[in-house]
Amino acid sequence: MFRRVVRASKFRHVFGQALKNDQCYDDIRVSRVTWDSSFCAVNPKFVAIIIEASGGGAFLVLPLNKSGRIDKAYPTVCGHTGPVLDIDWCPHNDQVIASGSEDCTVMVWQIPENGLVTGLSEPVVVLEGHSKRVGIITWHPTARNVLLSAGCDNLIIIWNVGTGEAMIQLEDMHPDVIFSACWNRNGSLICTACKDKTIRVIDPRKEEIVGEKEKAHEGARPMRAIFLSDGNVFTTGFSRMSERQLALWNPQAMDEAISVHEMDTSNGVLLPFYDPDTNVVYLCGKGDSSIRYFEITDEAPFVHYLNTFTTKEPQRGMGYMPKRGLDVNKCEIARFYKLHERKCEPIIMTVPRKSDLFQDDLYPDTAGPDCAIEAEDWFEGKNGEPILISLKNGYVPGKNRDLKVVKKNILDNKLSKNTEKRGPANKSASPTPSRVRTAVSFVGWVCFRRGWLPDFIRWLLEVSTPIAL
Repeated sequence: MFRRVVRASKFRHVFGQALKNDQCYDDIRVSRVTWDSSFCAVNPKFVAIIIEASGGGAFLVLPLNKSGRIDKAYPTVCGHTGPVLDIDWCPHNDQVIASGSEDCTVMVWQIPENGLVTGLSEPVVVLEGHSKRVGIITWHPTARNVLLSAGCDNLIIIWNVGTGEAMIQLEDMHPDVIFSACWNRNGSLICTACKDKTIRVIDPRKEEIVGEKEKAHEGARPMRAIFLSDGNVFTTGFSRMSERQLALWNPQAMDEAISVHEMDTSNGVLLPFYDPDTNVVYLCGKGDSSIRYFEITDEAPFVHYLNTFTTKEPQRGMGYMPKRGLDVNKCEIARFYKLHERKCEPIIMTVPRKSDLFQDDLYPDTAGPDCAIEAEDWFEGKNGEPILISLKNGYVPGKNRDLKVVKKNILDNKLSKNTEKRGPANKSASPTPSRVRTAVSFVGWVCFRRGWLPDFIRWLLEVSTPIAL
């Protein structure tokens, strides 16, 4: 019988290419802190890199086009009093980034639209609730202003960044240090990897564990766990003989792995980066000089090795660009930002195609920057699937709105209760300032279009009632 030796896959010939020196970011003092995070975060506007800083913690935020040598005096984000351990860009606002630090705090920052001109030391909000250093930061994929943080106090806190409140605290679930935490596709579940060698799938709003696997990887070195788009969990870790492993699990039946693969005997922690549109997982080992990539399918053995991209220099960290930041005209399916000791080097992954037309099979609709639900809705129990966008004409970023934090005040609550007691008859019937502004703006626009702008300005100056503009 004929047996197919080579598995057909459109990603079999994916190849990696490092960009030239003039497109790299040089003379960057990448952080030397002993923590197994990626040290780099990227979005379609900026690349952020955790750096060495005296007297506290800092990270660089560079516009993507700011390549070449970076001046030592280039402004940094420098509000933490201890080294920064993890950073993550908000998926719904390309100018908002969160950072976790050894000073036990989480800070959320608003970056100016064109990048930093002076050092940024005042965050939009400081989130305090951890008693030990905060090593993991990750935003909710579909709800606005929902942020997860995990610290070395074995505590997971889920914050409403819009009010600066800790809404959910997952205590007593992890007896040891948490190595990784990841949301699923719609943000209804999280999966964690812990130093006790257990993978846990948690419903954060019910505060209960819905699935767990003890000794998922029997080695003592750190593990990583991520959700795939079909709900399965992909893990990396070490065997008892210190061989690096990767495994696939079904959260509903975690007694036995769907698939386990042993790779090599290197001791670098494998950082997984997942593309839900193509079902390709990229593995970047800390201290390695290679990126391995695998395709996840429904056919045995379920995790299929594709290829390895190798360079000469080992990587100290890695940033992964969201799909909407890629160049679809070059059939680019992934872009990494590899951290060297004093350099950040972009690496592009490309599928070779002869046609110049848009490749629908490589670029299905992908998660866009719009949030599906608000934070309050999610905390009340609602879920929202990612809002998808097409990349056919290239991604055009819209204008991001500023992050505003509204902290609740007991006095305000008392005041509102008093006004309710007075009854509806005493309520002011005058329009709110925001509605007045909207009406005046609309009238002004109509006058401008019809050439009546001088008359409109004269009326605006002569009107007897002051209008709050």
